[in-house]
Amino acid sequence: MTTTELPHAPEGVADLTADPGRTGRPLRVVLLAVIAVGLVLLGGGLAVALGIGRTDPPDADSVAAGFARDMSRHHLQGVEMANMVAERSEDPEIRQIAFDISATQTNQAGRMQGWLALWGVPQSGGETMAWMAEGGEHGHDMAVDGGLMPGMATEEELANLRDLRGTAFDVEFLRLMIRHHQGGFDMAEYAVEHAGVPAVRDLAQAIARAQSAETRTMATLLTARGGTPLPAP
Repeated sequence: MTTTELPHAPEGVADLTADPGRTGRPLRVVLLAVIAVGLVLLGGGLAVALGIGRTDPPDADSVAAGFARDMSRHHLQGVEMANMVAERSEDPEIRQIAFDISATQTNQAGRMQGWLALWGVPQSGGETMAWMAEGGEHGHDMAVDGGLMPGMATEEELANLRDLRGTAFDVEFLRLMIRHHQGGFDMAEYAVEHAGVPAVRDLAQAIARAQSAETRTMATLLTARGGTPLPAP
């Protein structure tokens, strides 16, 4: 059987089809490369390139900074799962949506980490999801399973996914990614309403729209392959 190849990334865009679980290359290396391109610019030029203009940096515990920090980490796991597809699935529809997710979320995560660098806000640390604390049921209760953010897969779930191939992989990939998107959607919706930086609200809105559309597509693909969704986060 001939394996369907993922489309090549456009010129100038990092190849996102490598499987970090196989190569051992941390996904953070990819993100650092994305950020490094922006950091060659200086001062206001960097701010413009990252889409935030010349604005006062938000506090580390603000919604804008917390969203950028946590959503970039959330995206990293989405990219990790999407990058497993190239060597574990022969389904062209699964391979295409995985490529799209990987490309989009790598770009967005690099942008958010670029903001944090420009603001002088640490890219790690702090209490996970504390920026949503004022949202009642959308606050600290969303950080579960040892600090995992809503929708994120556990290490056991990721290990199981790496061991699967073919249709079994496709079904589990869709189940995990649908839940992942649902959790990310709630985070993005909150940032749309509460982030104090316009560029952060705009990106959060774009994330919410994209993940809502992708979730509908993946739900259709899952049903067609005889799978059922995992419980919503």
